[in-house]
Amino acid sequence: MSGKEIISPGESNTAYVKITPDMNKIFFAVTVCVGFFTDYQTKELTIFSLATPSHADGFVIFRGDGGNYRVYIQDQGIYFWGLPDKMNEWNSVCGTWDASTGLTQLWVNGKPSARKALQAGGSISGTPSIILGQDQDAYVGGFDVYDSFYGHETDVHMWDRVLSPCEIQSYMKGEVLSPGNVVNWNALKYTRHDYVVVETMQNLIC
Repeated sequence: MSGKEIISPGESNTAYVKITPDMNKIFFAVTVCVGFFTDYQTKELTIFSLATPSHADGFVIFRGDGGNYRVYIQDQGIYFWGLPDKMNEWNSVCGTWDASTGLTQLWVNGKPSARKALQAGGSISGTPSIILGQDQDAYVGGFDVYDSFYGHETDVHMWDRVLSPCEIQSYMKGEVLSPGNVVNWNALKYTRHDYVVVETMQNLIC
């Protein structure tokens, strides 16, 4: 999928991409990074959704309707405010979580959020269902058009550790780094459902 993007061109509760992760384990730390492009400011967008059989919101990143963000871990969520994303431009978002401390952080376009406590001492266990384009209110289901993603996504990676600030900055600059060991965009295993388009990214330099 290197050099390609997933396009969700319309609001839907049936269109999504299901990703097969490269490992199935109990997670005590996570980093997820995604590039996204949208012109929506007035609805909630689900950027990344990982569910387990026991928790629909195993690890979920939402972009809110006021430029805010939310992260959910094992069905508990927390807000992040004041992060600098833009309409009709590519944005990079990374979310990190460390179970040993509960510290959770978002990075958007190179700017880190405050670190906040979420599910200290917890874990993400059970066979993960990873979906782009929808929020899973049930395991591989329970989709709501209000929470769907509307736009473009690319460079989706997931690691079973917390990346360092320098590694996250490198990802956001498009520099070479070790790809995700749980989800690797460069060797992505996925299935498309309903109206989702996979295309080579547009070259805007002429």
